[in-house]
Amino acid sequence: MKRFLPLAALALASLPAAGQPLAPVTVGITGTTTDAGFYVAHKKGYFREEGLDVTLTIFDSAARMITLFASGSLDVGGGGPSAGLYNAIARGVDVRITADKNRTIPGRGAQFVMIRKDLADSGRYKTLADLKGMKIVSPALGGASTTTLDKVFEKAGVALADVERVFMPLPQQIAALANKAVDGALMAEPMASEAARLGIAVRVLADDEVYPDHQVAVVLYAGQFAKSDRGATRFMRAYLRGVRAYSEGIAGGRFAGPRGDDIVSIIAEYSHLKDAQTIRGIIPAAMDPDGELHLPSLREDLAIFRRQGLIEGSVTVEQAVDASFARAAAQSLGPYKPAP
Repeated sequence: MKRFLPLAALALASLPAAGQPLAPVTVGITGTTTDAGFYVAHKKGYFREEGLDVTLTIFDSAARMITLFASGSLDVGGGGPSAGLYNAIARGVDVRITADKNRTIPGRGAQFVMIRKDLADSGRYKTLADLKGMKIVSPALGGASTTTLDKVFEKAGVALADVERVFMPLPQQIAALANKAVDGALMAEPMASEAARLGIAVRVLADDEVYPDHQVAVVLYAGQFAKSDRGATRFMRAYLRGVRAYSEGIAGGRFAGPRGDDIVSIIAEYSHLKDAQTIRGIIPAAMDPDGELHLPSLREDLAIFRRQGLIEGSVTVEQAVDASFARAAAQSLGPYKPAP
C-alpha cells in the first residue's frame, strides 16, 4: 500500500523492528487529549509489538477524514461520530464505528463552553440565557460539538437561530477568542485549559452537565482495513493497551503520580498543547478500557442530526457500528485490572 502523505504539520511514524516487516497503518487524529490511547500505544511501542507500522496524522476535524476512508488512503481515524459519517454510510461507503474514544462520565467532561473573560467580567454574560445573540465557535457543523450545543441551547432556553454559529479548527479557536472575533466557544481539552490559563476565556459549563454519557469520540475503521489481513484486531489490542496505560495515570479525576507524569509527557509530545503544567491541570478524557460504545448516545446524536436537517439518506446506528474488533481485543487482553 502506498504510504499516506501527512495532511498537516505533524506526522509520526513508528520505527520497524530490526529484520521484521511491519504492516503499514495510517491513522487520522485530531490532536486533542481524547487521542491519548493512540499516543500512548505509539510511544510505548504497542503497535510495533503487534507488527504494525503506524503513522499518526493530525486533521482539524474527523469529518475531513471521511473521503480518505472512502478512497482507501486512511485506515483508522479518531473523532466525533458526525453527520458526514452517517451520510457516507447511507451512500454505501464502508466505514465503521469500532470502539469508544471518549465518553462524558460525571465529573469528566470532554467539551467546555468557554466565554470571553471580558464578557464575563463586564456582566454581558451572567447565565446561559445570555448566549442569545452571541457568536459561538466550534470545530465543524455536524459533529459531536453540534449535538452538545443542541443540549446547551436547550438548557439555556435559547433557539438555534438566536446564536451565530462559527466553525474553525480547534487550534484557531484560542486566537479567535483573543482577537474578540467570537464571543464564546465549545472547546475540547487541552485547548480549553490553555484558553483559561492565558486569561482569554472562562469555563461556564462542562458537557457532562448537559449531556451525560455522551459518546463524544469514537475509533473509526475504513472498511478496506477492517476486511484486510493487515491487523485490524491487533491494532485494536494495541490501542486498548494504550487506553489502559493512560487510565493508570489518572487518580481522583486528575493525572497523578509517576504514571500520570508519564502520560502528561506523552500528551505534550503528541497533542496540540506542549505545556506540561497546563496538561497536568486538565480534566482527563474518560475512555473505556474495553472500548465499549454507548449506543443510546449514538442514537440520540443521529436523531439530533436528522432533526437539524443534516442527514441526507436512510441510515441507522446499527449500520454504522462494528464492535467485533473491540470485543475480540478486550477478550484477548483479559479483564481490565488497574495497576496498584
